[in-house]
Amino acid sequence: MDFGGFFDVEEKQRQLENARLKISEADFWNDKEKAQSTLQSIRLIETKLQQYYSIDDLYSEVSELADLAKEENDESILPELNNMLVNLKIKIHKLELQTMFCGEDDQKNVILTIHPGAGGTESQDWAEMLLRMYLRWVERTGMEGKIIHLIEGDEAGIKDVTVEVKGDYAYGYLKAESGIHRLVRISPFDSNHRRHTSFASVFVYPEVEDDINIDINMEDLRIDTYRASGAGGQHVNKTDSAIRITHIPTGIVVQCQNERSQYKNKATALKILKTRLYQHIKEEKDKEKSEIEKSKKDISWGNQIRSYIFQPYTMVKDHRTKVENSNIQAVMDGYIDKFLHQYLIMSAEKENS
Repeated sequence: MDFGGFFDVEEKQRQLENARLKISEADFWNDKEKAQSTLQSIRLIETKLQQYYSIDDLYSEVSELADLAKEENDESILPELNNMLVNLKIKIHKLELQTMFCGEDDQKNVILTIHPGAGGTESQDWAEMLLRMYLRWVERTGMEGKIIHLIEGDEAGIKDVTVEVKGDYAYGYLKAESGIHRLVRISPFDSNHRRHTSFASVFVYPEVEDDINIDINMEDLRIDTYRASGAGGQHVNKTDSAIRITHIPTGIVVQCQNERSQYKNKATALKILKTRLYQHIKEEKDKEKSEIEKSKKDISWGNQIRSYIFQPYTMVKDHRTKVENSNIQAVMDGYIDKFLHQYLIMSAEKENS
């Protein structure tokens, strides 16, 4: 099956063969980091080839069924044929998108944080709406999402949340979400039913793998314990199990209160810190700020990457790709693929221009 040039099967097979040859070299394991990178490359190439073979098999089945329907003039086959064509289109589109994941961190898991802007309860409620949107997307795509840290708002919503997302190309997909998200609606917290504009920031970091060496000097850390807030039962309210770690040299602060055990919360917080430090070191090494840091503007008007308008009309608009969707309820239920995909296409076009 010809993919129009976006997926070169023979080239992938050559890459796989060359990568496998490296494993047989006597000094392969001398450089552990390089060895792990090679093994990861093999797994990703094998996955893409398996996707291709699956698409090729389905294409053959569709062709044979179409020929059969034509020869026997049997229209009863058409519904099944249509379902197979829809499935084929979905698989091809997914493979095409994955060929756009060329960043060294695209295949990694994700640490995602959401912070409300100014505005108190209104913006805190908006932050919780965004959290629900992302968790719905994670659930729909078969990925795994876990809330590591959450501080509830005084009246409603959330003041801060950190989520770990695990899945193939989690960072590749979700890196599009880093930036300021703007909400326009009639506020449910305003007795005069006036229209309000709220902001929340979303930051997405690639999770650091265990085999990457990030040295953390414990003397550079300030570790504070405090009583966890929010849901969790009586145990949560009676023990100082939550952990806050401040990395003094960089000023990076991470928190975790998800587990009841202080030990487990500390281990998770250190994992998040390692991820943040990896990003910091990477930026210093490259001598330029990453796309994540470029998006860290004021959480206010004019800096948004996407607007979600509930009144006077319904519309979600991405200001970078110009993609729009009038079905705002679907978007808030996690159907954000259209925005993620177009961002990938836009990034790929910029890379190749």
